[in-house]
Amino acid sequence: MSYTYNWSEQYVNNMCKAIGIYHPHQLSIDTLSSRNGISVFYRPCESMNLGAGIILDSRVSDAEQWEDFGHELCHALWHAGNQLTMPMPFQVYQEHKSINFAQYVCIPTFMLERMELPATENEAVWSIMEMFKVTREFALKRLHQYLQNLMYR
Repeated sequence: MSYTYNWSEQYVNNMCKAIGIYHPHQLSIDTLSSRNGISVFYRPCESMNLGAGIILDSRVSDAEQWEDFGHELCHALWHAGNQLTMPMPFQVYQEHKSINFAQYVCIPTFMLERMELPATENEAVWSIMEMFKVTREFALKRLHQYLQNLMYR
C-alpha cells in the first residue's frame, strides 16, 4: 500500500527537512522554535500563540507541552488575526487546522512511515508514544489517521 501525503503533511515534511530534522530524536520544542524564529515562554496559564512567540503551560507534562507546541506552531506559522475578534466559523477552521497540524508536526509522516509498527494496536501506540514523546490519546489518534490514509488512498 502507498501513502499519499495531504497538504499539511507535505508542508511539515518539507519544513523538517529544510531545517535539518530527519529523525524523531531531533524533534523538540527548542529545535523547531529556534529554527522557525519563534520564542517560547513557559508560564502557568493556557498555551497560546502571540505571533512570533508561543506561551506553553508550565503546569502540564512534557508530552502535553510538546502537543500544545505543535498546535500553537500552526497558529504562528499559518494564521493571522485575533481569534477573539474573528467570525466564529473562521476561528473554528483555524482550530481544526491547528489540531491536525499538531498531529503531523509532533509525529511527522515521513518518520512514522519508517517505523516498523508492532502488529497490535496497543503495542503500536506504545511505540509511537516512546518514539515521539506524546500522550497515549495523541499517539492513538495519529495511528488511526495514518492507518486510515493507508487503507483509503
